[in-house]
Amino acid sequence: MITFEEFKKLEIKVAKIKEVTEHPNADKLYVIIIDLGDKTKQIVAGIRNFYKKEELVGRQIVVVDNLEPAVLRGVESQAMLLAAQDDEGISIIVPDREAKIGSTIK
Repeated sequence: MITFEEFKKLEIKVAKIKEVTEHPNADKLYVIIIDLGDKTKQIVAGIRNFYKKEELVGRQIVVVDNLEPAVLRGVESQAMLLAAQDDEGISIIVPDREAKIGSTIK
């Protein structure tokens, strides 16, 4: 278990997907450019088997903004998209209404 103080260290924010491309070295990954209001970041997400690029561009999503960058199959990911996974697949976490880009999730 983690403490509430540890949980509060996470910067969970609303972002908007600006661009989606196929990862050059992985069939299940997308490289996604997101807008966080005050900056843009690149993330790598394993959602390619569940979403078409056209479905994602322009959508708001929820991301963890302050993770240490990770290199996935040769491409740097600078944040993490949040998604639920069950027997039917993956479902990205989204605000239930349009929110200001960069808003903090609490």
